[in-house]
Amino acid sequence: MESLSAGTIWLIGGLLFVYFLFVTWIGRKGSKYSKTMSGFATARGKVSPWIVGASFATTYASANLFIGVPGLAYEYGMAVLWYTLGCFGVSWLGLLFFAKTFFRYGKKFGGVSTLPEWLGKKYNSKTLQVIVGLLILFNVYYIVGQNVGLATIFETVLGIPYMWGVIIGVAITVVYIGLGGAFAQIITDGIQGIFMAFTSVLILLSLLWTIGGGFGVFGELSSRLAGIDPNLVGPLSSTGPYNSVLAILAVQFLLFSFVLMPHLLNKVLSLETEEELRPFTLSAGITLFLISTLMVIGGLAARVMIPSLESADKAIPAYLMEAFPPVVVGILIVGIISAILSSTDSLYLGVTTSIGNDIYKVLASLFTKGGGDPQLIDRRSVRVAKFSLIMIGAITLYISLDRPESLSILIQFSFSAIISGIIAPITLGYFWKRANRLGAIGAVVVGVTFYVLFTNQAIIENIYLAMFASSVAGFTVMFIAGMLPDKKVEESIQLEKNA
Repeated sequence: MESLSAGTIWLIGGLLFVYFLFVTWIGRKGSKYSKTMSGFATARGKVSPWIVGASFATTYASANLFIGVPGLAYEYGMAVLWYTLGCFGVSWLGLLFFAKTFFRYGKKFGGVSTLPEWLGKKYNSKTLQVIVGLLILFNVYYIVGQNVGLATIFETVLGIPYMWGVIIGVAITVVYIGLGGAFAQIITDGIQGIFMAFTSVLILLSLLWTIGGGFGVFGELSSRLAGIDPNLVGPLSSTGPYNSVLAILAVQFLLFSFVLMPHLLNKVLSLETEEELRPFTLSAGITLFLISTLMVIGGLAARVMIPSLESADKAIPAYLMEAFPPVVVGILIVGIISAILSSTDSLYLGVTTSIGNDIYKVLASLFTKGGGDPQLIDRRSVRVAKFSLIMIGAITLYISLDRPESLSILIQFSFSAIISGIIAPITLGYFWKRANRLGAIGAVVVGVTFYVLFTNQAIIENIYLAMFASSVAGFTVMFIAGMLPDKKVEESIQLEKNA
């Protein structure tokens, strides 16, 4: 793998500097919309639904699809295609399945700013809102994954030490999200989506000259991978998280459920009218197709071109440097960095708004005599959210300094824990009249507890199967609570009110 010239490094540095100035300007422009918690968290009605849809897709992609999953493809081969193909088809079906009802309930509740608040109002439970708000803190590990991806790019391509790459990424994101909240996040993500789609398509086209074979390029890629290791071209991997049919089915379950992640589903809350759902979902689908199905091919090609990388997560930046002239590499690297930032900013926003809106705001209203002044509490909750942005940034920076073995596995651990807790309350809350707050609280606690137990104690080593089993446990708890005699349910509700 050749090093980039000093001129190319300066080009990338210059493009990044202009890019960072731009996103900071967007942040300042969005500051007028982020003075209330609703404005900071959703910027409802302030951004075109087409941009919101693109923002959903780019937030979905993150360092996981641009660095982590291609790294898994480099390591485990074509079995990883089950994951990346499901990212478009299965996840988009999940979005179509959940978005309209989620939006309608949000309107029915008088407008909500976060997923925990949506659940709290759906089940009339402040306790549930706070518990889910705390659960979202698992996204700290997701943010760490983004930091690692960004630092890996800086280290591999620019020669910037890993630690400084982490510091740069955290500092920039905290600044523009702190200034502009959801408005800045959605606008910048929409623009980042253009870079990401362009980069993905160009990587696909590059196989024509890196792998060769003309229209038979995929056959050529497959035969060369088989020459390295026949296991790389099997429908299932011999080791790793894609080694059984059951694991693949669990992956599809995860991808269908992934749209429930708070930093993704919150995008629906940014829409003003139900008519905006159509352009939102269409934009999300098109963008998601382009950026979720092509990058993994670069990971496979990297295994052929550079078969002895020290870290699989370096597959994409290493491949770019092999496949393109230095100037093009510079432009594409900016596209990949924008992909990583597109999720990092959403995750920071989701975690900090939950701290401000779902923890501080709820507790302040409960423990203030007479409930306190709602407007004063709202202003303070915004300040708490912005202050917590600095604290979360510092925590994730510290954790990121110890590089994990696999970026993708770290990221998927964090969101699998959250999904294990929230999937039952959201899904059954849509369709089952007997879904109640006792069951919802129990499902969240049991689902997350089981997931952490399964993974930390190696009871179920495959993270996808662990999430599936934990989610089933959550559904079971809600079903049992729903089947209790109404008197028992009412007694438990009354106990919660008095607590």
